[in-house]
Amino acid sequence: MEKSNVYFSDFRVGPGSNLLIKLQKLCKAAGIQDIDMDGKFVAIKMHFGELGNLAFIRPNYIKAIADMVKEQGGMPFLTDCNTLYPGSRKNALEHLDCANLNGFNTITTGCQIIIGDGLRGTDDISVPVANGEYVKEAMIGRAVMDADVFISVSHFKGHEMTGFGGAIKNIGMGCGSRAGKMDQHSSGKPLVDPELCRGCRRCARECGSDAILFQNNKAIIDQELCKGCGRCIGACAFDAIGVPQWDAGEVLGRKMAEYTQAVCAGRPCFHISLAMDISPNCDCHGENDAPILPDVGMFASFDPVALDQACVDACQRQAPMPNSQLADNLAQAGWHCHHDHFKDSNPNVRWKETLEHAEKIGVGTREYELVVV
Repeated sequence: MEKSNVYFSDFRVGPGSNLLIKLQKLCKAAGIQDIDMDGKFVAIKMHFGELGNLAFIRPNYIKAIADMVKEQGGMPFLTDCNTLYPGSRKNALEHLDCANLNGFNTITTGCQIIIGDGLRGTDDISVPVANGEYVKEAMIGRAVMDADVFISVSHFKGHEMTGFGGAIKNIGMGCGSRAGKMDQHSSGKPLVDPELCRGCRRCARECGSDAILFQNNKAIIDQELCKGCGRCIGACAFDAIGVPQWDAGEVLGRKMAEYTQAVCAGRPCFHISLAMDISPNCDCHGENDAPILPDVGMFASFDPVALDQACVDACQRQAPMPNSQLADNLAQAGWHCHHDHFKDSNPNVRWKETLEHAEKIGVGTREYELVVV
């Protein structure tokens, strides 16, 4: 497979321009205007952020993208699918309220919001996965698949389960209905090390399945109730919770790649990632820790695999931010340095396998040419 082009702009601007103009210039240089959008429904897949989280992409950027779609005659709508955990996005009504409270509405973005898998997260469609090894049919939100054109806009950041959250995470996991998310998470369910558990109960507050009980002030996870979503792992400050199945993270990443294949196959797609406010964990958290890396820039490509690889490479070249989860870990006595910012931030993650599998099944290529705009 030939190298894919990934287009890049940093966040430097001077008088007479701004970042929104720069983002539009980047997308046009990357070829977004080559997509026939005239009279077509265009899904803009994004993450509206959990209430209390402030690291998500600002609505101003989304409006700049929606405006380009409308200039090309397209009919854009913003979309995401419901979550497994409680939070503020577990059904369409709360999801829409959350989006509005975080600044996403018709005034700020210039387009409507449609929750991809409906009121209860059950409005999905089974989509065959070409070359799927783990998933033969992906359960995708119906509104996502009803669109003629698909655009992903990702906040590139760290992630406690998948190493980083970029295009593949945003598309594969984000477009899965609740059944689809359960399917992707089902390979590994966490267990608690009682010697490390402090009984703080933060994990139970994060659990959306009421699967965490306490005996003698130690957490116990009911494996029958657990959905395997991993929120408890990210919630634990004492590394007391982990997945005993060694390949669980690897399988999760490969399933996300196969869900991405299902979403993108057979229609025009375009992908944008903003590597800024690079928090150590997912925007699904009701908080965001300090960035682990400085802001890097904006990336765009027709290839989501090349896009993620370019974002990873750019992040690995950055110096860790002081007073961050990454810097604190590296400063620990006896810390085993992985020379990988995402593994050093969240040591149990496996992210390379996701990109390798995505390339293997034909989602894209990790080989890219970086074009600076």
